[in-house]
Amino acid sequence: MKIKNSFINTSHFIQKTLLAASLMFVTVHAINAEENFSVFEPMDVFDLEWASDPRVSPDGKTIVYVRKSNDIMKDRERSNLWQVSTDGSDHRPLYSGLNSIKSPRWSPNGEKLAFISNDTGSQQIHVRWFDSGDTAVISQLQASPSNLSWSPDGKWLAFTMNVKAPTKSIAEPRTKPEGATWAKKPITVTTTRYQYDGQGIVEPAYRHVFIVPADGGTSRQLTEGNFNHYGSLAWSPNSDQVFFSAYRSDDWELVSDEADIYSVNISTKKLKQITNQSGAERSPVISPNGRLIAFIKEERRPLAYTPDQIAIMDLNGENIRILSEALDGDASNLLWAGNSQALYYTYDERGIRKIGQATIKGSLRPVIKGVGGTTIGRPYLSGGFHANNGTLAFTHGTSDRPANIAIIQDDQAQILTRLNEDLLGHRRLGSVKEITYKSSFDGQEIQGWYITPPDFDPSKKYPLILEIHGGPHLAYGPYFSAELQIMAAAGYVVFYNNYRGSLSYGEDFALLLQYKYSSKEDFADHMSGIDKLIDLGFIDDENLFIAGGSAGGIATAYAVGLTDRFNAAVAAKPVINWLSKPLTADSMVGQIYHQFPGPPWEHVDHYWERSPLSLMGNVITPTMLITGENDRRTPISETEQFYQALRLRGVDSAMVRLPDTSHGIASRPSRLISKVDHILAWFERYKTDKDKK
Repeated sequence: MKIKNSFINTSHFIQKTLLAASLMFVTVHAINAEENFSVFEPMDVFDLEWASDPRVSPDGKTIVYVRKSNDIMKDRERSNLWQVSTDGSDHRPLYSGLNSIKSPRWSPNGEKLAFISNDTGSQQIHVRWFDSGDTAVISQLQASPSNLSWSPDGKWLAFTMNVKAPTKSIAEPRTKPEGATWAKKPITVTTTRYQYDGQGIVEPAYRHVFIVPADGGTSRQLTEGNFNHYGSLAWSPNSDQVFFSAYRSDDWELVSDEADIYSVNISTKKLKQITNQSGAERSPVISPNGRLIAFIKEERRPLAYTPDQIAIMDLNGENIRILSEALDGDASNLLWAGNSQALYYTYDERGIRKIGQATIKGSLRPVIKGVGGTTIGRPYLSGGFHANNGTLAFTHGTSDRPANIAIIQDDQAQILTRLNEDLLGHRRLGSVKEITYKSSFDGQEIQGWYITPPDFDPSKKYPLILEIHGGPHLAYGPYFSAELQIMAAAGYVVFYNNYRGSLSYGEDFALLLQYKYSSKEDFADHMSGIDKLIDLGFIDDENLFIAGGSAGGIATAYAVGLTDRFNAAVAAKPVINWLSKPLTADSMVGQIYHQFPGPPWEHVDHYWERSPLSLMGNVITPTMLITGENDRRTPISETEQFYQALRLRGVDSAMVRLPDTSHGIASRPSRLISKVDHILAWFERYKTDKDKK
């Protein structure tokens, strides 16, 4: 069997490959089980490593991937390029250092590798020649490139990059006297999208398509206008056109779910619109035979969730058809099979990321599950894959290991790397177990997981932490989580679930929270799970705790207004007042018109009902708040409102403000550790009978 020519199509094969993968881990763990190891400690976060963005060489024999780790001295994530042969040999660094390296892309003939690195002090495009081992910087860009793509003839690299737009002050600044010290010039904002979390107030800029000679030279901008041209780039078979997505309409700032596919001629810069439908068409990929374009299609509708579908069309934009109508959820990461008769893609199902195949006739079949492990802090669904010449490589994540590189080749599955055996092979980890139950609100089935502490004894009683994921239209799964493992190592049973609104359970389930963000309904999903765990006999019902971030922080703040069952709570980066948040955050446009029935001044009662602040009169639970001071997704003013209300109410409370930090409060390793340290310290304060186990 060759992946590029046919599909892995039997349940026997799928079972065999999954069994092979699981047996490899069983063998490793069985050897380690006899040793006396310590538990997973917070500082172990600095020693974790994980794989991402695997890329298979054109001959199918070598995989280049991004190997990530945490730098304890710089307190930053570090990424290097490594390679490994498909037989597991020759695992070694390809290009490494103390800087950030990303987006490795093989040339069509496999003789070169392009990637992006900040080795020179700014993000630039590099090319490595495999015959000599030489690496050169081939760009001199003034902004960070992304979406690297080789032309089929190997002569060009296409990419996207922001270009600043000219701005003009409303009032001309006065000339200050020589040597005078005046205040900074005012910042004039005249655009709708003027702020982005992690960037703050931004100067007007537009993302355009560029090309640069693969052997180095001057880059050329191919697109023009005050519009954004974004997403993955695809080349025509004869290397004369680049395909991309854009919404080139004057109202683009007020629309979040429109995009069309365009092409641009690299010689003439002539722009051609390929699609012109309502909704978004994006992420085009050209079939190897050059006859078809596959892309992601999203309908335009005023709902919080709309599934991404697989579509194909002729190269001229005609004969559009949907291939994934039978898939109840999102498809992403499209990749053509070598025979142009099918596409590979990722999809999520019941908390598991999988790889599937869609034929051009519309049949869907699973290929493999277990993709994941690239989010280290919390167990979000993640991961990706790539395929070439009979080899499919993917990031393989499990409940006790972050992502490794695994392959399917000649009908056999094999895990090629074991990046954390030197660390996690010598740690006692909490055990992740699945639980399903019915919500007390309406009987809806809810799936979740709980982590038991190392050396768990079911005859004893343990305190419980409910940890709620963000989104809310995201999902957790049975994957390694540094934060939750640290909590389990501290002696807690950690419970997390995919409550209504979570992805991977179909469109209807995701829309159960439409216009109900937050509500008594998802609250019931959480509490029913806690009651189910209490019934199992090992939970101390006098020591219940709740925590969550972003949408999980909102749910936490809402929950303590509905119940006093929790000893203490930690709400990280929450929204407290929906009347104030949408018009102060960077998510204004998408949120108002998709998660709410209209703007706040037209629906005051609805926004207030969804606000945790509306329940403040009921709150008696000691509550800690953790938020980045530069957060523009859930601004710290929301946290301040809740904190001041708690103080006025006389409720034990604390506000932890993280300087120079945006919405991703755990994006730096020390912040991840500090976050968990604060949560556990807060909960320890409010334990009853601390010696109880």
